[in-house]
Amino acid sequence: MLEKLKFFLSATGNNLWQFRTRNLFSVAIICLSFLTVGIFLSLANNLRATARELAANMTIAFYLDKDLSAAGADTLRREIGRPGFAESVRVVSPEEALERFRASFPELADVVAGLQANPFPPAIEMRVNAKASASKEVAAFVEAARARPGVTDVLFNRDWVEKMQGFSRLAGAVGAFLGGILILTSFFIISNVVKLNVFARKNEIEILRFVGGTNLFIRIPFWLEGVTLGLLGSLLSLALLFIVINLFPVYLGSSLGALQQLLRFRYPGLSQAAALLLGGAATGFVGSATSVSKFLKV
Repeated sequence: MLEKLKFFLSATGNNLWQFRTRNLFSVAIICLSFLTVGIFLSLANNLRATARELAANMTIAFYLDKDLSAAGADTLRREIGRPGFAESVRVVSPEEALERFRASFPELADVVAGLQANPFPPAIEMRVNAKASASKEVAAFVEAARARPGVTDVLFNRDWVEKMQGFSRLAGAVGAFLGGILILTSFFIISNVVKLNVFARKNEIEILRFVGGTNLFIRIPFWLEGVTLGLLGSLLSLALLFIVINLFPVYLGSSLGALQQLLRFRYPGLSQAAALLLGGAATGFVGSATSVSKFLKV
C-alpha cells in the first residue's frame, strides 16, 4: 500500500513539474475564478454585517418643524417614548446634528463652512428594542408619527436594513454568476491540460497496462494532478484576496466618501475559506476525471 502511495505521489509530482507551463496557466485561471467569487463574497459579508449592526441598533429619527416651540417638542418627546419597544428617547439639537455631520463627512467640511445658516432641523431619536425592530407594531407607529403635528419627516433605518440585505443578496448572486462562468472555464482548461498530459504519457500508460496496472491504478495520478491544481489555484486566490482587501482602502482612501463603509470587504470566515478550497479541489477533480474517462478510456 505504501509503495502504491509513493508511486501515485511521484507520478503526480512528475506530471506537475514536467508540464509546469500549462499547469501554471491552469492554476492562474482557477485563481482568477475563485478570486472573483471571493471578492463578491467578502463584499456580501460586509453588507450582511452592516445590516445586522443596523438591526441591532435600530434608531428612528423624527425630524421636527423648526418653528415648533420647546414645550411642543417636549410633549412630542414624551409621546414618542411611551411605546414599550422604545429603549431610549432623546432630543437632538440642530447644532448637535451639524457636528455629527462634520464628524461623519470630513470631506464635506468646506461645503458646511460655506453655509450661511444651519440646515439641520431639530429631531427626536428613539432607539428601538432589537427584538421588536422588525415588528409590525413599530412600522405602524412610524406611519402614525408621520401625521403628527410638528413632525416634518421620519427616518426609519429599517429600510436601510432591508436595502443592505438586498445588496448582500445581489452581490452574492453576481459573484456566483461571474465566478460560475470562470469556474466552468477552469473546468474545461483543466480537462484539456490533463488530456494533453495523458497523451504525452501514452507510452508509459501502455507499459503500465502491459504489466497489469488496473484502470483505477492508472487514473489516480491524473485525479491527484487535477485536485492539486484546483487546490493550488483556490489557495492562491485566498492569498491574493487577503492582499486586495488590505490594499483596497489604502489606494482609495476617503475618495469613496459615504460609500467607504459599505464597500469595505470582510475576509471570508473559516467555513467560507474551506468551501472555496473544496470548490477548487472539486473543480480540478471533476475536470481531470472527465478528461481521463473520455479520452484515456481505461
